[in-house]
Amino acid sequence: MSINVVHLVGRVGTDPDMKYFDSGNVKCRLTLAVDRRRKDSGPDWFNLELWGKTAEIANSYVRKGKQIAVRGSLKLDSWNDRSTGVLRSSPVINVEDLQLLGSKRDSEAEMINNDPGEF
Repeated sequence: MSINVVHLVGRVGTDPDMKYFDSGNVKCRLTLAVDRRRKDSGPDWFNLELWGKTAEIANSYVRKGKQIAVRGSLKLDSWNDRSTGVLRSSPVINVEDLQLLGSKRDSEAEMINNDPGEF
């Protein structure tokens, strides 16, 4: 038996980067900063990849700074560097489940800050 499950809770480092394919599929890429228990070190950064309906939800509701929880699997993207030809790789979390976190007050503050209305 083998298990490849990753659970992360952190803050989004970039707004969603959406890519639409001719096949009708959609992919969203994000970065996620996850703090360690020790406060004297910086956060760990993870590249996230979301597909289909999960990607669309992220595009609608997730913004830089938003706290989210994700569950997915770790994969390794590999490619040949264009300038040197060297094989390179980068770990990516393929997200299956996305949860939007934060308080109701966070959401209300976000709505107020984004509303150009009565100010």
